[in-house]
Amino acid sequence: MKEKDHKQPQENLELVKEKEDSKRNYIFRKSKITKIGFLIILVILILIIVGIVLSGLYFETSMDSL
Repeated sequence: MKEKDHKQPQENLELVKEKEDSKRNYIFRKSKITKIGFLIILVILILIIVGIVLSGLYFETSMDSL
């Protein structure tokens, strides 16, 4: 089995960083801006999915009448 290279430090990447932590390896910070950004992206994705479903229903019914 190949041993781990000791030149590479151990990575401790976390998904969410608490406000009190002084860590530098994180993806999201637990703050108001992150929550607002997440909600905006979630609403946009839901609108896209609803738009795709509605357009599929609309074009499917309009093709049946031909």
